[in-house]
Amino acid sequence: MALNRRKSSGPPQKNTSNFRVNNEIRIPKIRLVGDNIDNPGIYSTSEAIKMADNLELDLVEISPKADPPVCKITDYQKFLYQQKRKQKELKSKTQKVVVKEIRFGPNTDDHDYNFKLKHAQKFLSEGAKVKAYVFFKGRSILFKEQGEILLLRFAQDLEEYGKVEQLPKLEGKRMIIFLSPKKAKK
Repeated sequence: MALNRRKSSGPPQKNTSNFRVNNEIRIPKIRLVGDNIDNPGIYSTSEAIKMADNLELDLVEISPKADPPVCKITDYQKFLYQQKRKQKELKSKTQKVVVKEIRFGPNTDDHDYNFKLKHAQKFLSEGAKVKAYVFFKGRSILFKEQGEILLLRFAQDLEEYGKVEQLPKLEGKRMIIFLSPKKAKK
């Protein structure tokens, strides 16, 4: 059912998408493409709209920045549905980056360190990034060197699981290091 032939009670609905349809296309010449076109090429807009009417379909401008703009004869609602589906598919294919945080104190003992090291190994092997930081409370800021040594040791112990993205850096009361997982060899 073509867009310009719809009969409904009430005022006509305004096209709210990014695509111009039928009489909204004001350019004199367009490039016409589509599955149901015998010989695609450059046509006048009025001629293309007549062709779409004969096929009981809509003329949809799919590439307005081209010279001349590219239009397609298709069912507009079906076209919008396919566009939404493509967007959804692209969105599902993008990777979501997960960042896991691990907190140390400047005087963390070996047992706690090893416990947190095992967690970091697990996070990196699952593909998550690790943000490890030493939190300095009160006067413990005097032990900045100890915190840096701890984070560098942490990065060295995780060398086979991930690589250092950012070396230890002091930000306020925290010294932070970022590790990203190594790509699995195929």
